[in-house]
Amino acid sequence: MVRIIAGSEGRFGARRLACLISGFGIVALLAACGGEFDRGPRGAGLPYDARLSTGETWRDFTILVRAPGVSLADARESARFVATRHCIERTGASSVDWVIDSATGDWFVTRNDAGEPMIAGRCSAR
Repeated sequence: MVRIIAGSEGRFGARRLACLISGFGIVALLAACGGEFDRGPRGAGLPYDARLSTGETWRDFTILVRAPGVSLADARESARFVATRHCIERTGASSVDWVIDSATGDWFVTRNDAGEPMIAGRCSAR
């Protein structure tokens, strides 16, 4: 014969309910943290939408940053993000040799007719 003590079931039920609610809360918080950068064509966050095209070899590439009029600092950061990912996937290393403007000693950045920056580089690791 099983004997149930009055009130013990109620405490167990409340504890179980509290654990379930806490568990769902933790899952909801973790799910909210999993967002990505804003990659919209005119997004406010970094990196901006940037498209990498390979050159003669898979190590050579050109990156088009899809944000006309964006500052050079933001264009560089967006290009760096895409280039690093590309080089890690291809060579296992993140090092990039950017095409340098001989007049300024800085990255060589051109703009297409729409005003979108274009930056070229090469994965330096083998």
